[in-house]
Amino acid sequence: MPAFIALLRQIFHHPWMLAIMAALASAALLLSASIGIALQQMKQSESEQMNAQGERFLERLEQVFGQLREGVDLLQAQPVRGCSPAMLTALQQVSLGSRFIYEAAYVDGDIACSSRGDERAFEPLRAPDIQGPTYSYWLNTTTEPNENLAALMLGRGKFVVSTSRGHLTDVVDLPPGGSLVVVLDNGTRAIPVLGPPQVWPPPSAWSASHKSLLELSDRLIYRMPTKSPDYQLVLIAPRAKLPLKMNGMLWLLFPGSLLAACCIGWLVLQLILQKRSMSSELQNALRRGELQVLYQPIFELDTRRCVGAEALVRWRRPDGTLTSPDLFIPLAENTGQIRQITDFVLQRVLEQLGQLLRSHPNLYISVNLAACDVMVPRIGRVAARLLALHKVAASQIAFEVTERGLIDVVVARDNLQALRAVGHQVLIDDFGTGYSSLAYLQTLPVDCLKIDKAFIDALGHDAASSGVAPHIIRMAHDLHLRVIAEGIECEDQAVLLSSEGVHYGQGWLFARPLNARQFAELVARGHQTGSAM
Repeated sequence: MPAFIALLRQIFHHPWMLAIMAALASAALLLSASIGIALQQMKQSESEQMNAQGERFLERLEQVFGQLREGVDLLQAQPVRGCSPAMLTALQQVSLGSRFIYEAAYVDGDIACSSRGDERAFEPLRAPDIQGPTYSYWLNTTTEPNENLAALMLGRGKFVVSTSRGHLTDVVDLPPGGSLVVVLDNGTRAIPVLGPPQVWPPPSAWSASHKSLLELSDRLIYRMPTKSPDYQLVLIAPRAKLPLKMNGMLWLLFPGSLLAACCIGWLVLQLILQKRSMSSELQNALRRGELQVLYQPIFELDTRRCVGAEALVRWRRPDGTLTSPDLFIPLAENTGQIRQITDFVLQRVLEQLGQLLRSHPNLYISVNLAACDVMVPRIGRVAARLLALHKVAASQIAFEVTERGLIDVVVARDNLQALRAVGHQVLIDDFGTGYSSLAYLQTLPVDCLKIDKAFIDALGHDAASSGVAPHIIRMAHDLHLRVIAEGIECEDQAVLLSSEGVHYGQGWLFARPLNARQFAELVARGHQTGSAM
């Protein structure tokens, strides 16, 4: 087992291996989908062909049965009986005058004569397969492939007329193993007219009201409607079992699938290399000190006095360009580098503002925690060591957690409670954008809710989310929590929030993110103003 795990780690460590695995997996998936589409197309084509065959057979059968009935009715109506020359003439006239009557015959016991003379094609008659009130039907009188042999006979009285196999198959040639059958006895018995006998009834329930085409795994069964309630005409054909052919669609799907799989593999490779590259650059940035901490001041809305700040990490590259936190923070969370960043921010805050915090005991700085630090007690030990080193009270370092970081509420509650127990404040950041509910928010050790900027922007507008911020404020008051509004950019927002009972806010209305020196000057000016008042 350890060897297998080591092999997996080795595979996932190489970008090329991951790209090849992604390409192979996507190729298998796309090719399977292509084959499935092709098979579905073949089945659909097979069903359409069966429908077309059935319709052509039905049309021909209606013509054949119509002429057979007309011929035998005409013979029955004429007065001649026996095998006289007049009878032979009558039989020949009916046979020659009808396209589908291959032979007409007179049968009376041992006396029999045919329109074909001594070349008569009919066999000695057995009991009819269908005995109607007027007509008798003999089905499948021959299974020989000879098209000049009778395949269907119809009798009335002592007269019999028949059609040949060729008259039925010249429209549609039955596939190998296919049959045209007549279903009798309410669907319990089937007699072939053309082709070999078939297993009957089919596995699924068969009824006269069944849909026209029944698709089974091994055969297709097409039911043709008839005017007679005594029988049904059914066309049965085995399903195609030929190997999959490269038809027009497959010529496009197969190469297209392989090309798409190669593209997916290449994209995966590029993404991995890009992430690996940025991850390596981020590690170097931490080592070279390219990350810097800025401070977004937090103000009391009524007095406009600065009460603290949120520590923000920024990555300024050597060429002066800034990399957005939206890019490198998620990457750092995935690679585990976020712990180093959190420790760096906490250390830098105390190095830069330790003196300021000691001079202003009511001032605090909040530091953002990732999910991995909320789920383990590590950050408490790091903070305790740094606070003792810089002689700063735990109450002056607050920790902000997002709703999305609360993966396991029970574990998070215990770790957050441990932080509060030593004096740290706990803030829920971007409240309203995650999946928090009042039910478990009541159980979390939280001091303050921070309302996301999106809900602040909606205040005073007709947006659907304009009522979210007031609702969060009322909920926070019910839970005896402080509220900080983020992203305040205009005076109207500050006034409205203050009227709703929000005491604290941050945003560009008050100040943009400041470096440590600028923030210290801002606090000093506010302190001097407050002393003068």
